[in-house]
Amino acid sequence: MKISTKDLSPYLREEYPFTSHYFPQKAVGEVSYNQHYLDEGSGPVVILVHGNPTWSFYYRNLVHKLVSKGYRCIVPDHMGCGFSDKPEDYPYTLERRISDLERLIDHLGIEKFSFVLHDWGGAIGMGVAGRNPQKIAKIAPLNSAAFRSKRIPLSIASLRLPKFGEILIRGFNAFAGMATHMAVEVPLSPVIKSGFLFPYRSWSDRVAVWNFVKDIPMHASHPSYPCLEIVERNLALLKGKPIGLFWGERDFCFNEYFLKKWVQFFPHAEQHLYLKAGHYVLEDAKKEIIPEIEKFLSK
Repeated sequence: MKISTKDLSPYLREEYPFTSHYFPQKAVGEVSYNQHYLDEGSGPVVILVHGNPTWSFYYRNLVHKLVSKGYRCIVPDHMGCGFSDKPEDYPYTLERRISDLERLIDHLGIEKFSFVLHDWGGAIGMGVAGRNPQKIAKIAPLNSAAFRSKRIPLSIASLRLPKFGEILIRGFNAFAGMATHMAVEVPLSPVIKSGFLFPYRSWSDRVAVWNFVKDIPMHASHPSYPCLEIVERNLALLKGKPIGLFWGERDFCFNEYFLKKWVQFFPHAEQHLYLKAGHYVLEDAKKEIIPEIEKFLSK
């Protein structure tokens, strides 16, 4: 059964008043599942890619701003996330998520676009960008990574333990629930917190949240490590692109180490730092960061 913006409470619809669109992504054989995405506005295209455990709701305020300034915003929910279908048998891997995004872009016939990337969206979006550098106008990473690292917070590492992690994440919503507190410096209002958690209300709803955590490639034997290695290698193909780094400095996960790694790959990148913002930088610093992203894209 498709979930759409019509299923939201009146309070959440005020925050997320967008039109739902769907694209069929094939899984095994001829079986297809619905990927949900937003397609708002008209003009130069900006594709906004979320991470885990968020969904397109994370970008709602930025979408409002960019559409008002004459941009077309494409905001997919990864398979298993947001209003997309949540099958148990889907290949929830980095490689598949990159390919899913490529297929959606091809389906929409988009030949030139800018990226805004957060969390896992960094690796996924840069994976697409490295395969299609000729299509990229500008890239704005927000508290994310697109390269190998062995750094991971203990709170996340513990949730990768077999059985234990699955029970906590899928049974008790530990990851998404924890993020509504740990990923912000300014407490979320009850309405906004409910928006982040709305798609993840049951064991079956949280299949992708768990699989994202499992898919973090910390060592060379991990199945997604070769894919991330290619993503990292292809960053060299994007060195001539305008890059704007927008960073919450109180991120418990993607801390200063990751920001410096981005700068190593892209020494020319603009840096916009938000001292009092955490991982959900678009929530903590929305008054500052949203106009600055728009300004970066408009240059």
